[in-house]
Amino acid sequence: MVDGVVFVIEYKLGAIQYDRSSLDQVYGYGLDLKHFHEPSHNRTIVPILVATHAPDNYGRPFQWDDDRLGRPLGVNPEGLLPAIHHMCRVYGGADNDAVAWEAGRYRPTPTIVEAAQALYRGHAVEEISRSEAGAENLTHTADYVANAIELAKRDRRKIICFVTGVPGSGKTLAGLNLATARQRAHSDEHAVFLSGNGPLVDVLREALALDAVARAREDGVKTSKTQEDRRAAAFIQNIHHFRDDALASRDAPVEKVAVFDEAQRAWDVEQTSKFMQQKKGQIGFSMSEPEFLLSVMDRHEDWCAIICLVGGGQEINTGEAGIEEWLRALERSFPHWQVHLPESLAHPCQLTDEVSTPALHLATSLRSFRAERLSDFVGHVITGNASAARQVNKELTNFPLYVTRDLDQARRWLRSKRRGAERAGLLASSNAARLKPHGVFVKAKIEPAKWFLAPSDDVRSSDALEDAGTEFDVQGLELDWTCLCWDANYRRVGDGWRALQFKGTRWQAVNDEARKAYVANAYRVLLTRGRQGMVVFVPEGSDEDATRMPTVYDDVYSFLVECGFAPL
Repeated sequence: MVDGVVFVIEYKLGAIQYDRSSLDQVYGYGLDLKHFHEPSHNRTIVPILVATHAPDNYGRPFQWDDDRLGRPLGVNPEGLLPAIHHMCRVYGGADNDAVAWEAGRYRPTPTIVEAAQALYRGHAVEEISRSEAGAENLTHTADYVANAIELAKRDRRKIICFVTGVPGSGKTLAGLNLATARQRAHSDEHAVFLSGNGPLVDVLREALALDAVARAREDGVKTSKTQEDRRAAAFIQNIHHFRDDALASRDAPVEKVAVFDEAQRAWDVEQTSKFMQQKKGQIGFSMSEPEFLLSVMDRHEDWCAIICLVGGGQEINTGEAGIEEWLRALERSFPHWQVHLPESLAHPCQLTDEVSTPALHLATSLRSFRAERLSDFVGHVITGNASAARQVNKELTNFPLYVTRDLDQARRWLRSKRRGAERAGLLASSNAARLKPHGVFVKAKIEPAKWFLAPSDDVRSSDALEDAGTEFDVQGLELDWTCLCWDANYRRVGDGWRALQFKGTRWQAVNDEARKAYVANAYRVLLTRGRQGMVVFVPEGSDEDATRMPTVYDDVYSFLVECGFAPL
């Protein structure tokens, strides 16, 4: 810090140009300070990229963002000191208490990708949690589970722990924290993080491998992408691959500790039986997915531990059983297992050995550093309570919520907000079939790892704002800035919502209550993917197209405005 100006300096040794990725990197460091370091919130911050073999770039016009964060400067070593002197002379003059600045609290809110990378590298959860309450909650939960596992090992018994939490409380983060901690301290347990969310698995694996390769290169350590892919795949597995391996062998799995993410999405008996018979040739298969997974871990002769991470209101696939099926399977077939439940989880099952504790509930939201009550707002929107949504919206002063009838305008807004390594993207329901006239074709599948991780100049990236991610692609993941493209499959009828599906050439009503819930939950998921702000695009419709009648979209638009979305 000089004359009250905070300089963030990144050296690139041997660099002959000021490339976009390096500029974004130092810009990201500046954003990190601005957002998460308390004494920097109101400071002037200047990011500088020093490319050691690049030509002189001094004199390029300098730009400021509205929050006094500068757009990154690019200089060579000879230009660094003149640039600092110039910035101090023109923009300096504030107090220069560097000691107080350095001692200020740093409270980050990483994305799940950044958190996974940090935990995989060996950082503690306290280092990556913005909220002291959130970090304490996560640590308390982790300590409880770790102690339960140690007792299970000592007593040679089998346990299952259910971890619940409010939306955005960090259940996946808690699971990754548990799995990485066990892996580091007890490698013989072969702790594994299992998820049925294919896109989440793909994105996290790719992110971990890319990060490991980059850090090995910086440290001069020899490795390869193939080698790091293999390591990441052993740590984060698709639950369906774990299931298939168990079908191929009757042996106990090598894993003694298994963390099941989004356990409420495991299949019920009907869906599992149908899949096993049709896809795996398992005639007469009559177990639900929870019961089968329990039976696999039960093959261990001595001890094992399952940790189930449980979310609510996120069931988006046919046949997802919810937490009740796990408890019914334990009651019916595994009375010798000790079951650890949060006190807030009421259930009708008669469990032989049940332990209730508040430590297994995560009560603090960590998702958005700008809007801790976003999930409450979205909940009211989905239930159709505009007045309640409007009341909560008054507290979302730092989380912009807009609505527009112009998709190009939404794209311009996203591009104007995204800075550095932040990510923006289009979202749409998987059955938003009549967005196609606007260039949003949900049947064209994205590559989630590329969509979430590729650089902004890659047309497959979310930042290209070409391809929309659906609820299946983005559940459990986040973007900084989102545009939800709202179609007629979730429309206003009277004072409530009606769910529809597009088949052939027309919309058809969804009458099954479970399927209605899937449509509502799809929009719930999509509305909670943004960390910093969101715009909703509601088409104008067309009088010439019976599948896109203007009145349908007008009613949705009016309701969103009534909820508190501001016209863009």
